[in-house]
Amino acid sequence: MLMNSETYNAAANPLYSGTAELHVLFSGESQTPPNHHLGPKVYNFYLFHFVEKGRGTYRTEFSAFDLKAGEGFLIHPDQLVSYVSDPADPWRYRWIAFAGTGADELVLRAGFRLEQPVLRSSGDSAIPGLLKSVLRAFRKNSSHADLTSLGCLYMIMAEAEEKLRVQSGYASGKSRVQQVVKQMIQYMSSQYAYPVSIEQMSASMGYNRAYLSRIFKQQIGVSPVSYLLQLRMDKARELLRDRPELSIEQVAASVGLPDALYFSRQFSRLQGRSPSSYRKSVSEAESTDE
Repeated sequence: MLMNSETYNAAANPLYSGTAELHVLFSGESQTPPNHHLGPKVYNFYLFHFVEKGRGTYRTEFSAFDLKAGEGFLIHPDQLVSYVSDPADPWRYRWIAFAGTGADELVLRAGFRLEQPVLRSSGDSAIPGLLKSVLRAFRKNSSHADLTSLGCLYMIMAEAEEKLRVQSGYASGKSRVQQVVKQMIQYMSSQYAYPVSIEQMSASMGYNRAYLSRIFKQQIGVSPVSYLLQLRMDKARELLRDRPELSIEQVAASVGLPDALYFSRQFSRLQGRSPSSYRKSVSEAESTDE
């Protein structure tokens, strides 16, 4: 029996109407022969390939990428590309083609770029199984083939987004740290009104608290605990100034500190006066201005 004997299997979406914002055009699979070459050519749709076995090279107008099993590449519309299988270990891959006004946004969100169209996967991937499902639905002429293909496409891009985020982080440790710190700030800015802790934030983000505290202080200059407390005090000042009908206890609870005594102590320490004194001084200043 010949090893890597050539095979080809493809099918088009039987239910595509030509009007969808995002739609899958066709899907397929192939065991290519050695040195199997396609292009240079231009496509007018997105075409994603995932390598199941073997090796090959994908070339764009920007660069060349050597790929192996477990990796994939995305062909962008209107780009001159070519790809060739390895002469000794030709690749077997699956593909999916898609288009529509929502395709650009989907690809951008996943993290693919013209200059970096390659997905360097790691470990087990759900993508081959998803591509199989699309091809199976198309070949069966399933009544829900369009929905199946869209669902699989979204799941493929979801995995790509996750892997590409890690990929870019490994490529630039600094940018990865900055991204994590940005996530921390976004978390605290959106959750300060609840009695959340740094431990809860660390758990929700999937990182060790000591690691997050270290990189946050390196980037921002203060610890996450200090940043969150200062954020709460800033919001408390706004409420004390703009909502005179709120009691001190209500202000404290509104910034995620249900213990009014603790809130008052921390406010006095950071602002140099008690919440009541701060509110009174603001009110007096406003009366003077009038």
